[in-house]
Amino acid sequence: MRRKAGALVPLELAICIAAAELRRQGTDEFHGYLIAKEIKEHADNRLLTAYGTLYRALGRLESMGLLTSRWEDAMVAADESRPRRRFYALTPSGEAAVAEAARASAEKSARKGWASA
Repeated sequence: MRRKAGALVPLELAICIAAAELRRQGTDEFHGYLIAKEIKEHADNRLLTAYGTLYRALGRLESMGLLTSRWEDAMVAADESRPRRRFYALTPSGEAAVAEAARASAEKSARKGWASA
């Protein structure tokens, strides 16, 4: 799939929107399972089609500067007898991308409504 420079593919946009919603709910950082759960509950479930799709998209978003990430403290994971998690957070640029997508969607809906009137 070719994309315009700076444009987000649907999965990347869904991740940013879900991250913004989690932030509004008081969760500033999230891990892959939590964001996948959020997308499955509130977005198109077909976006997560194959193993690794989510993590490749998270990596692209981090490269684009829309997310930051950090590894969980190894001792926390060891105390809970599980692997370490990588935590992600939406950056101000990511918040702006969500706002821009919402604005573009509203404009598209307005034009569609205007054309059908």
